[in-house]
Amino acid sequence: MMVIVNKLSLSQSKGYINLKNILFVCVENANRSQMAEAFGHIHKKKGIEVYSAGSKPTGKINPKAIAAMADLSYDLTSHQSNSLKKVEHLRFDAVISMGCGEDCPQIKTERREDWQIPDPKNLSDKAYHTIRDYIELKVMELFDHLLR
Repeated sequence: MMVIVNKLSLSQSKGYINLKNILFVCVENANRSQMAEAFGHIHKKKGIEVYSAGSKPTGKINPKAIAAMADLSYDLTSHQSNSLKKVEHLRFDAVISMGCGEDCPQIKTERREDWQIPDPKNLSDKAYHTIRDYIELKVMELFDHLLR
């Protein structure tokens, strides 16, 4: 999965200068990227928008991801598993992979990182929650870094 950050000079719809759009990307867009997007919404700060997409989206969110986020009172059922084609025309400041080997060369960016987060889809619930919590920490760190 990757995280992509888009810095626009001005967003008239939001009225922010230097709006940073973040896109979390992985292969299926069903687990890590969905949870990262959810944490992006939970911890959203002024001037940040979050999205997620996948190189080969499954078309559905993993029920384990839905349950893990429901434990934190976040409804992931409103999310959709999206393709990178929906965002490849945008310009981003950073692309951050979750460790799935996707570098999304078609996505324009100035910065790329790989968080090396294992795919939790076949892990126990306890291990899944550990990955979820780590993703939350990484998203919060990313926000702090981007807004300095």
